[in-house]
Amino acid sequence: MKYDKSYLRKKYLIQRKKKYLTANKFNFNLIFKLIREHFYKKKITIAGYYPSNYEVNILSFLEKVSKKKFKIALPVINASGGMSFSSWIFKEPLYVNKFGILEPKSSKKKIIPDLTMVPLVAFDSRLNRIGYGKGYYDRSLKKINKIKKNAISLGIAYSFQKCQKIPTNKHDFKLDYIFTEKGIINSN
Repeated sequence: MKYDKSYLRKKYLIQRKKKYLTANKFNFNLIFKLIREHFYKKKITIAGYYPSNYEVNILSFLEKVSKKKFKIALPVINASGGMSFSSWIFKEPLYVNKFGILEPKSSKKKIIPDLTMVPLVAFDSRLNRIGYGKGYYDRSLKKINKIKKNAISLGIAYSFQKCQKIPTNKHDFKLDYIFTEKGIINSN
């Protein structure tokens, strides 16, 4: 039986909420290893997210990133309905957007990240993802890839969010990697 995205979204959001507290810890050092392999010694800009709705909590990673003097950006939903990334200094105040998600004060200067950490609802072994259904990340990642050819998109999820096959269409953006508590998954 083939399921559509909205069915899978509901199913995996419920599953994430139920299993959130019992999930294993993540080894964020694997992301630093990925950064070293791709970007060598370059100080890159990392776009993270402020976790909500039982998403993987990446705040300890963002704190380490800031201590290592990497630039951090967080997503900002624009009045036009698009999403961009604004610079954020760890522990700087954040503001609640229309979706109830914390974001930095939007600045005129938009950040084009080298590594974008993407929260997700479900994923498959082909690195397809289901988000919340508004297409913000799909559109943003496509723009980033046009500007920075070596940019990396890294989905962040629990291993129990993996499903057999995610239905896709031309608007969907396939991720470069997915990071779970079990490690980093790539397309190989």
